[in-house]
Amino acid sequence: MDVTPDALAALGWSTAELDQIGPDDAVLTPARIASVHRRNVSAITADGPLRLVPDPGVSTGSFAVGDWVLCDVEAALLVRRLDRRSLLQRGAEHRTGQRQLIAANLDTLFIVTSCNADFNVARLERYLALAHDADITPAILLTKADQTDSAADYIAQAQALGADLPVVAINAKGDDVAQVLAPWCGPGQTVALVGSSGVGKTTLANALTGREDDTQDIREDDARGRHTTTKRSLHGLPTGGWLIDTPGMRGLAVADVTAGIQATFPEITALTDDCRFRDCLHDGEPGCAVQEAVDAGAIDPERLKRYRKLRAEDAQSTESTAAIHARKRRTAKSGKPPARRR
Repeated sequence: MDVTPDALAALGWSTAELDQIGPDDAVLTPARIASVHRRNVSAITADGPLRLVPDPGVSTGSFAVGDWVLCDVEAALLVRRLDRRSLLQRGAEHRTGQRQLIAANLDTLFIVTSCNADFNVARLERYLALAHDADITPAILLTKADQTDSAADYIAQAQALGADLPVVAINAKGDDVAQVLAPWCGPGQTVALVGSSGVGKTTLANALTGREDDTQDIREDDARGRHTTTKRSLHGLPTGGWLIDTPGMRGLAVADVTAGIQATFPEITALTDDCRFRDCLHDGEPGCAVQEAVDAGAIDPERLKRYRKLRAEDAQSTESTAAIHARKRRTAKSGKPPARRR
């Protein structure tokens, strides 16, 4: 591995990746995946971009933008993926049980919403649960604050979702975007933009990268836009950081993110051990400490409803995914294809 540490650090390489390199990897080159295609992946090395093909039988769908891999440059072969420091993914597809990979090795997740009909507290909590579960630092970016008289109300609602949660009201078309977001975009740092279509992600990405990708107008009735970004992709920033741009996501299912939900609702989680019953659902059971806090005005009852809904969905999705994988294991052992549902 004849690459200088500084050259790799500029791509986001850290000691976590270095510790995975052994003597047998000396002839291989580290590369970071910039985009994933059907049969190959685009990657970036210290010497520049290249296309890589994984081993036969290895699907490119098992790789995420931001992944670190080791490759044989001369053969354009992706040899193996290194363990991830973080992985942002959303709920499993109901047929395959596979969770959708969004981005890997992120330091910060910019959750973008706008000060209009797109703003949705429940959806923001879902993004926060995914970020916390992946051990990624979240930050909420509020766009179009200059187009409403209620900007302070939107900011207050967002700030109420976490004591130390950064909330930034920003004009996506302003000249100071790169400066305002610079604390999260330093050399070697990787950030991602997520949010619905039409909230200004492409405009923010253009401001951060210096690109000039086209943007789309939004509908007036629901503030939704058409997809400008169609694929996840990794881009270098003038600040020395890296940006992963993502398409707009309307559906945001959760699965197996119990820890993330607990971190998103800390005021509720802190009281669960004080409930009389270990499996308390906080829905009318006697001796429920959480319900007592609601009655005392210490916890917002609407927030408790959203917590319970998210926990129920997560439990159901996790159980369904486990059943799908169990069925696959049984099928593999028997050698018989699964029976079709009528």
